[in-house]
Amino acid sequence: MNYGFLIDNRKCIGCHACTTACKAENQVPLGVNRTWVKYTEKGIFPNTRRYFQVTRCNHCANPPCVHICPVQAMYQRKDGIVEFDPNLCIGCKACLQACPYDAIYIDPESHTAAKCHFCAHRTEVGLEPACVSVCPEHAIIAGDLEDANSEIAQFVASQPVRVRKPEQGTMPRLFYIEGEEVSLTPTLARQDSGMLWATLPENGHGEWRGPIQIGDGNMAGALLHSAAAPRETYNVPHKIPWHWQVPAYLVTKAIGAGMFIVAASALALGLAPETPWFTSIAAFLSLVFIGLTTLLLVLDLTHPERFFSIVLRPQWKSWLARGAFVLIGFTAVGGLVFLGYAAAQLGIFPAGAQFANALILPGIVLAILAAIYTAFLFAQANGRDLWQSALLPWHLFVQAIMAGTGALLVLVPFTAFVPPVYADAPATIWLAWTFAASLVVNLFLTVMGEFYIPHATQVAAAAAHIIMHGKYKTQYWFSIIGGLVVPIALVVLFPTAPFALALAGILAIAGLFAYEYAFVMAPQQVPNN
Repeated sequence: MNYGFLIDNRKCIGCHACTTACKAENQVPLGVNRTWVKYTEKGIFPNTRRYFQVTRCNHCANPPCVHICPVQAMYQRKDGIVEFDPNLCIGCKACLQACPYDAIYIDPESHTAAKCHFCAHRTEVGLEPACVSVCPEHAIIAGDLEDANSEIAQFVASQPVRVRKPEQGTMPRLFYIEGEEVSLTPTLARQDSGMLWATLPENGHGEWRGPIQIGDGNMAGALLHSAAAPRETYNVPHKIPWHWQVPAYLVTKAIGAGMFIVAASALALGLAPETPWFTSIAAFLSLVFIGLTTLLLVLDLTHPERFFSIVLRPQWKSWLARGAFVLIGFTAVGGLVFLGYAAAQLGIFPAGAQFANALILPGIVLAILAAIYTAFLFAQANGRDLWQSALLPWHLFVQAIMAGTGALLVLVPFTAFVPPVYADAPATIWLAWTFAASLVVNLFLTVMGEFYIPHATQVAAAAAHIIMHGKYKTQYWFSIIGGLVVPIALVVLFPTAPFALALAGILAIAGLFAYEYAFVMAPQQVPNN
């Protein structure tokens, strides 16, 4: 058994009966929708035409929302229905990022993820979904795609049908007869701030996904210059799932992981003295920033009290769950390294330094995993094409080295006041040039690797354009000039000046946050419906 939907666009009259029936049947709150009708228009008056498209969860055969969910709240039934359990959802909003169709939302009442679930409570007793029953034109057909005698299977076999975004590899089970290209592909239709019977919410604070502004025009205007450019005239708005907490988490994680990698590697290679600055203090500060990382992750949940369910019932395909265990493992090993060095320095456990040194290699491995695992989490976010970059693990690693050395350099001037902690001149110079090298590599990856190579999809290209020339251009160019070019100049001009190096470290970390903010926010501005 494999349930699916078929929308016959030859019959749909855009009456919204399916939307209201869905709301009534499933008690969907105001402001959110499980199914809705999108309007697009083409042509120049009087030769115009309006197209209707019923939009909802695609109940994919390969559902990315299921794979990314860290606690098995989103799951796929044996009959193909993609279902969710609100009692398990922690509100991480990862499933919203994974869905390429904007079909999932956070319920404003339960604060959990929600979406179309094929009216499973009706299907299980032999009834059709509410939207199917109420459609006056029989434009919505639901049934078992594996039953050759079912109406939907016969239509799919006999009619040319289309699905949305087949390139995502999700294998949607929502088919369209005479699906219109400008409706199926959101970036092809002009998006104005005013629509039929509706006004989109204000987008000034980045809370809602609204018209995509690029320079003086909008996204579709930048792509289609003809007066006959297709126009979207009715749709539903969607809230942006992730905000400043995610870029902040990326920065604190980079500092924590990078500081451990740099300090531990310097000790292992004999490039730094075995003083508290590079042993217990570096390990302690690394733990502090990893702790801040965890705190940011928890605070961003809509159900933070359920956070421990990631540990108690993890869904192992999810890199959000895997990342949680990486952070736990790194915290445990980093904590033992700190305790070993601290105990030796306090004379409590003289062999503590040897014990800590034995843990340096596994600590470095876990720190590297902590630095880069977010790249694999972003790769599971099928709804954000710009995040699907093969360079991202390397970029996050380099950013960690940059942030870790930058943070150590920020505190170097203060070590002069505590002689036992002192970072000697050779070690400081090594840190400075390691920092400079990471800045140069990061500059290359940021400018050339992520943005100036051809993008695989139009959606990724649109997000990159928003970063470099649109809403987030200020953050992007500050990250390049203030966060990379100026720090490189400071290191080259003042390689032994502690306060100049500290300033370079501060600018680099500030620039990293600006870059991550643009990188996280811009792809969420591109609509998927």
